[in-house]
Amino acid sequence: MKQMHGIAASPGIAIGTVFLYQDDTPQVPQYSLAEEAVEEEIRRLQDAVQRAEADIRQIQQENNSRLEKDEQAILDAHLMMLQDPTLFESVHRKLQEDLLNVEWVVHQTVKELMEKLMASGDPYLKERTTDLRDVSKRVLSHLLAHTRVGLESLQEEIILVTHDLMPSDAVTMEKSKVMAIAMDAGGKTSHTAILARSFEIPAVLGLGTVTRMLSGGEVLIVDGNHGVVILDPDDQTLSEYRTMQDEWHEHENQLMRLKNLPAETSDGKLIYLNGNIEVPEEVVSIHSHGADGIGLYRSEFLFLGTHSLPDENEQYGAYRRVLESMQGRPVTIRTLDVGGDKLSTHIDHRDEKNPILGWRAIRMCLSEVDLFKTQLRALLRSSVHGRLQIMFPMISGIPELSRALDLLEEARQELRDREVPFARDIPVGIMIEVPSAALTADALARKVDFFSIGTNDLIQYTLAVDRGNERVAYLYEPFHPGLLKLIRMIIESGHREGIPVAMCGEMAGDPLATVVLLGLGLDQFSMGAVGIPEVKRIIRSASMAEAEELVGSIMEMRTAAEINTAVQGYMKKRFGLDA
Repeated sequence: MKQMHGIAASPGIAIGTVFLYQDDTPQVPQYSLAEEAVEEEIRRLQDAVQRAEADIRQIQQENNSRLEKDEQAILDAHLMMLQDPTLFESVHRKLQEDLLNVEWVVHQTVKELMEKLMASGDPYLKERTTDLRDVSKRVLSHLLAHTRVGLESLQEEIILVTHDLMPSDAVTMEKSKVMAIAMDAGGKTSHTAILARSFEIPAVLGLGTVTRMLSGGEVLIVDGNHGVVILDPDDQTLSEYRTMQDEWHEHENQLMRLKNLPAETSDGKLIYLNGNIEVPEEVVSIHSHGADGIGLYRSEFLFLGTHSLPDENEQYGAYRRVLESMQGRPVTIRTLDVGGDKLSTHIDHRDEKNPILGWRAIRMCLSEVDLFKTQLRALLRSSVHGRLQIMFPMISGIPELSRALDLLEEARQELRDREVPFARDIPVGIMIEVPSAALTADALARKVDFFSIGTNDLIQYTLAVDRGNERVAYLYEPFHPGLLKLIRMIIESGHREGIPVAMCGEMAGDPLATVVLLGLGLDQFSMGAVGIPEVKRIIRSASMAEAEELVGSIMEMRTAAEINTAVQGYMKKRFGLDA
């Protein structure tokens, strides 16, 4: 028996037999060409690209009735890659310079581009290498006359184990037969993760070497709740996980019965539970888990991993799609938040010696005014299709906020001049994720319609902890007394000015923090949609009186360790939660 830890990408527990899906790309030969043979190689490439396009269109046609919007979007993106001249211009140039066969040139060109994406430091760009690899494999298969093996013909229930599932394979696989996915590569925002969550298939990604441990046919446990896979479990472990699986299914069934009920405490306090999304396709999960709205739509994912910056119409289309699909429920869209650990290939981030504290988010937008106003106009135009709320990230004080509001008014006037309609009373808010904003929240609250606390950054900036650095990860403490005091200060400042206060960081979706946040006075929680039912259960079982009593006791404590121990003990005893 061997236990491995990875990324909990999609919740649930599965026990089954391994189907090892190996990379079937053949070896790519390398040989020299005569100069006069280059034109023939270019013709072969054009033919392979056309065949690859035909493959994708055939998949779309044959699976049209069962493809979800997010799957269709993946295939459309692959078609766009095949039709983008940039990549193939590089191949043409290398063919003429290196005089090597086209298969080798395609292989090397794609390899170099993937290395650049992986070196970018941006998790989203790293994960987009999967799409590039998928498209290149399809082209190479035609150049090499190789038949690819798919997952569309699975006959028995299996646990899919693979190094890196190609998006086109994920789209076409027989999903009813896939009990779970365990993968060497991948992260929470990869296509595989999004599709797994959408179809509620348990998944653990980022395992590194799980494919080297297996040959196929073994029994495997996939625990998507905790990011654990267990190879060749013994009888006792199997028995324990079967019990856990039964308990999980029963727990999920009970939680889903709350879907259409309000998140209201036992003494009558109504709390709004919203979902966070990164791509429009995740709206399906928002609805299925009973969210009241979208509390954070990370609009920067329209700008990452693309061949060009999205123009006003492209952005308008994406925002409109989300607003319409929410059917009148509120949608909070955060303006562009790139820089730091999210880099766009179309914006110059050079010479950033400390990018987390550097030119990012609203700072970058206030410098790149044309880019920012393009987004603002697209947002305003989309507002006629639903209940839009606009949110500015990383505001550190009044001057930044005033400038952002001025640019928003300029965007409004430009639309008036064009006689383009938009809603007149769009709520505008800010993320509080910088200590200076928390400390001046009273002044900021007078200029906006709502606050949303971004705990991911607020914690790292308050505690001076790089949340991506494993050496200091132990210092990243959501229950640090200093942080809790800042959160209380933000909420009280907002309430004094009569505006609601939300939280959209990971802390909002942590069930262990639910009662503490209630006691601090939080009005709205926003999280990954799958976390909503559990948080709703706790809120409906709790009272404001007990939440305030718990907060009163922990605010007297001096260390995060003391508070953690107290909260974990309370939540286990009161709600049956484990740490």
